[in-house]
Amino acid sequence: MAERGPNKRAALIDALLARDEFAACWALQWCDLLRVKAEFPINLWPNAVQAYHRWLLEALRSNLPYDQFARALLTSSGSNFRVPPVNFYRALQGREPASIAAAVALTFMGARLDSWPAERRADMTTFFSRITYKPTAEWKEEIVCLNPAPADALPARLPDGTPVTIAPGTDPRRVFADWLIAPENPWFARNLVNRVWSWLLGRGIIHEPDDIRPDNPPANPELLAYLEREFVAGGYDLRRLFRLILTSRTYQQSSIPRSDDAAAAALTAFYPVRRLDAEVLVDALCAICGPGEAYSSAIPEPFTYIPDSQRSILLADGSITSPFLELFGRPARDTGLEAERNNRPTDGQLLHLLNSTHIQEKINRGTWLRELAQGTQGNARRMIRGIYVRILSREPTQPELTAAEKYVAAGKVNPKAAALDLVWALINTKEFLYRH
Repeated sequence: MAERGPNKRAALIDALLARDEFAACWALQWCDLLRVKAEFPINLWPNAVQAYHRWLLEALRSNLPYDQFARALLTSSGSNFRVPPVNFYRALQGREPASIAAAVALTFMGARLDSWPAERRADMTTFFSRITYKPTAEWKEEIVCLNPAPADALPARLPDGTPVTIAPGTDPRRVFADWLIAPENPWFARNLVNRVWSWLLGRGIIHEPDDIRPDNPPANPELLAYLEREFVAGGYDLRRLFRLILTSRTYQQSSIPRSDDAAAAALTAFYPVRRLDAEVLVDALCAICGPGEAYSSAIPEPFTYIPDSQRSILLADGSITSPFLELFGRPARDTGLEAERNNRPTDGQLLHLLNSTHIQEKINRGTWLRELAQGTQGNARRMIRGIYVRILSREPTQPELTAAEKYVAAGKVNPKAAALDLVWALINTKEFLYRH
């Protein structure tokens, strides 16, 4: 806040992109899309979930280029415990070629296969018709690989209509991946930049971000084309794409709309106010009040116990949850659709934040408020400022400071209770609960 240099925002963004929390936050998004979940209806099982999540975290930490990321998920073979990307083919509700093709189209092309003509769906399915699954002697381990039995050439047609003949012994998935990640591919880069725009700004340039089709055009075709070109030219560098959007004037706009035009939201004429994701919100509450959130799982296997020091954004398994996460819209990870995560506020959420014993226990268990009171030595102004900085990451404005000092001075409650009341008030503000 004290920095006055003209490049302080870009420097801060670069510093944040290099942090482990960046990888953790975006691994969380990918875990939603890739259905990372141990139990029904996905049945990855805990060992595979942990391996898959560690691989995703490392890929994001090391800034693995997105084309290599996608190729690994699409073409890997081997044990679900020892070759984590093969879990892409296990985290599905169905293992028949049609279900696999639908998941590939949704994840990497942003397309819903059920909207395609039957002939095009069948063509897409061909590339995943020779995947097979084999159990091993190790409990719940499974091998995903190419079925070696078919020895004949496989005629196929790519989604753009190009016919190909896949030679005997060639993995059809590799042929599809080569086509998909080519720079000229009309779906691959477009899907990813549209998703990232949606993650950062609340709405895709094509809306919904996983429903790309000819009759659902982009709100700003020039912007989408520009981001595609930059992403491909940058070698599919995800951090470079994030940096490009985060340093833009569009991302820095005020959240206060200056127009009532219905098109303003679609054209990103203002920054959209959105509630924090469930995991981020509970982590923020734990950071303010003190660590510790109780999780549970119906799976009687390892990895259910979560240390108090671990953030919710690092929860690998969608089967491990808490009442707070359920209430605040954490997705079930059953479908891979963006819309599974629901951040729309409800009356139940508001009541929970206003008067639940869960929030009260968090506030009471934390030591920071007692430490703040001891450090300020009865100085109400310093205590109020400390609470504002802790919760809202800013100093109070003069009217806010005056109102809080007046409340403390009124003497209707003792200073400790007044401080608690201020904490309750601030964690219920939109400034705390929403991205703005």
